[in-house]
Amino acid sequence: MVKLGTESAVNGKIRCDACPVMCYIADGKSGACDRYANMGGDLIRVDPLTIIEATISEGGKVVPFLPGSDSDEWDGDLVQAKRSFVTAVGAGTTYPDYKPAPFIVSQKERGVDMVTVVTEGIFSYCGAKVKIDTDRFLGPEASAVRVEGEQIGHVTTGEYGSQMLSLGGVHHLTGGSKKEGRVTCDALMRLCNGEAVEMVIDGGAQLTVKAGAAPIINGVEEKRMRVGCGSATIGMFAKQWAPFLDEVVVVDDHITGVLSEHQAGKLLDVKPTGIKIKGRRSTPGRYFQVAEPGTGWGGTNITDPLDIIGDFDSKVAYPGLRMLMVSTTGEQSGYYILDENLRPILQTDLPTAVRETVELVEDNCEPAVATVLFMGGAGGSLRAGVTRNPVQLTRSVKDAITYVSCGGAPAYVWPGGGITVMADVTQMPANSFGYVPTPALVAPIEFTMRLDDYRALGGHMEAVVPIEDALKVAERTVDPREHAPWPTEKQNFKWRA
Repeated sequence: MVKLGTESAVNGKIRCDACPVMCYIADGKSGACDRYANMGGDLIRVDPLTIIEATISEGGKVVPFLPGSDSDEWDGDLVQAKRSFVTAVGAGTTYPDYKPAPFIVSQKERGVDMVTVVTEGIFSYCGAKVKIDTDRFLGPEASAVRVEGEQIGHVTTGEYGSQMLSLGGVHHLTGGSKKEGRVTCDALMRLCNGEAVEMVIDGGAQLTVKAGAAPIINGVEEKRMRVGCGSATIGMFAKQWAPFLDEVVVVDDHITGVLSEHQAGKLLDVKPTGIKIKGRRSTPGRYFQVAEPGTGWGGTNITDPLDIIGDFDSKVAYPGLRMLMVSTTGEQSGYYILDENLRPILQTDLPTAVRETVELVEDNCEPAVATVLFMGGAGGSLRAGVTRNPVQLTRSVKDAITYVSCGGAPAYVWPGGGITVMADVTQMPANSFGYVPTPALVAPIEFTMRLDDYRALGGHMEAVVPIEDALKVAERTVDPREHAPWPTEKQNFKWRA
């Protein structure tokens, strides 16, 4: 618990100024956010200040020389036994914004004097971008996404094998009813902290979403995302199908593929079959709108794939013609042979060679995962905790002089004005996110740069302390994420060359 000092007292309560709510907190109690408390008249930060520590004591991992550095920079430490980075998780905020960030720590990195400015931002302008790996129809584009009946976001575009949701944002946090703001804030915090959140899409599916886990759609856990659209699947596996089949139809809500008409089939000398596909023909072997979107075969609403096929052309088709119909994930498949009336008859057993091609489609499908990216805009008040001239920080970030991280995880900074960041919540320490009842999300953000660059952009030099001072009050240590860049590494900066 970080002691923040003694604040003004009224009737035995102290006033917390860590957010605009300005709670009066009785001794032994916490504020409305559960993040600050009164302990014997002192305002304390309840959540532990968190550092990332790279050490060989955890898991016995030995790091030879210095990862990411040149050999001529070796400082004699063979295993680099300990390396620390102070995150903003548990650090506290700058509110009411004229104050320097809670921790501005200096440390030496490869002989370079570095500084990291650490603060928990109060993000009224924030949300989550959610990628759900599935072929199934979740809901019409722009449909409302609801939690407890309140709209917290909407469906955006369908991407390759995934559906995207845009959740949160200032209009849902502050622009609607109090309940909408509260529910939105709570759902965002739980999602970003790695908890499962149940939601319903207007005109669509019921979802359970948890970062890094398989999505649950209408009560069924999704297993895999599609290998590609129907046309791409034909192209990928045409060579495997051509020796054993006369026709293959890969059913897909977006682009259904037909082997005999597809250019891949033509080049492999697959003969015409006289097949008729219901839908809008795009180019040879590629069909749009073969059915309505749904949770059936290939993200369509069909359960019987023959529903998308018309009568075969009797001038071309022939009895005994062998046809495979398969979904883009390989989860559904059927093997058919045309009878004397040119009707496809489902066979109870797939020939071994055909079954192996279906298994190949399945093997090429990646596991379905829900991905949650926190997205927030670092406003002028947050930047003022870094420098007296906030626009200088923005320019420094855009010029790659300052590196931005969220709980030590790399943050993607959007081009254009301001500092709008996105970060993968699974790469951040557990319980990195909190809230204030305004409502707004509280999220960690760190700005790392050379000490001289910090001085040049008008930083709060009087508040800089050595990292050892911050480590004394840190109460939680976490391991670095595998393959994640270390925030102070020189490759994160323009001056690295």
